[in-house]
Amino acid sequence: MELGLVGLGKMGGNMRERIRRAGHTVIGYDRNADLADVHSLEELVGKLSAPRVVWVMVPAGEPTQATIDQLAELLEPGDVVVDGGNSRWTDDEKHAEELAAKGIGFVDCGVSGGVWGLENGYALMYGGDAENVAKVQPVFDALKPEGDFGSVHAGKVGAGHFAKMVHNGIEYAMMQAYAEGWELLEKVDSVTDVREVFRSWQEGSVIRSWLLDLAVNALDDDEHLDGLRGYAQDSGEGRWTVEAAIDNAVPLPAITASLFARFASRQEDSPQMKMIAALRNQFGGHAVEKK
Repeated sequence: MELGLVGLGKMGGNMRERIRRAGHTVIGYDRNADLADVHSLEELVGKLSAPRVVWVMVPAGEPTQATIDQLAELLEPGDVVVDGGNSRWTDDEKHAEELAAKGIGFVDCGVSGGVWGLENGYALMYGGDAENVAKVQPVFDALKPEGDFGSVHAGKVGAGHFAKMVHNGIEYAMMQAYAEGWELLEKVDSVTDVREVFRSWQEGSVIRSWLLDLAVNALDDDEHLDGLRGYAQDSGEGRWTVEAAIDNAVPLPAITASLFARFASRQEDSPQMKMIAALRNQFGGHAVEKK
């Protein structure tokens, strides 16, 4: 089939290549002319045969909204827009309604696989009407990993990005658990080769995973991670997961704690710990450290 792909960054560029390897035609547009096949959205739409499918792979929020607004004016009834970025599921409902008013279909798709997806395939979670999903299905089949699993029609519009949000929340908690275990192993004198302990878990252990494999890769590059600063950004999906848990009264203690741990990583000198130190000094005469 033919696909228009908007956004050819680290994910989008590799996705274009994987889809082409499966024998499909991809016409890509990016603001960086060096990456693009065409010079405008107008040109991209003009090169596609109806019914058109245009996959949007740009940052969530205003960039996605602006792109969908433009496509709404360029596409025709029966065409389909896919949002494959990390949009919030509530935005999907808004986009679907706006496009439906013009007879244009909408599918949201959570995509996982990062820089490894080109070779390994991408885990896909998509939401939307079956009729619109069917128009995109050959692309989903090209992007997913080999085998029977790796993609799912998760439900109606918004379900794909909601599923991806929860996926990322789980990812936060798993990474935090590996990080805490690594720090404790590094702290004690009795364990003399932490990297090889992690490596030993890659076979036979109940905690083996792709994240563990990546942790070992990182330790092979820098055994004690001395070259890194202890700062971790969050993409926003961890926050959305916690907010959704509150809205639905679902307890998520591990995911919530892992999100807050990332916030703590950004504090050079924790204000909270200042108060705790002061209180310990007040009630127990415990020593405090002065600047």
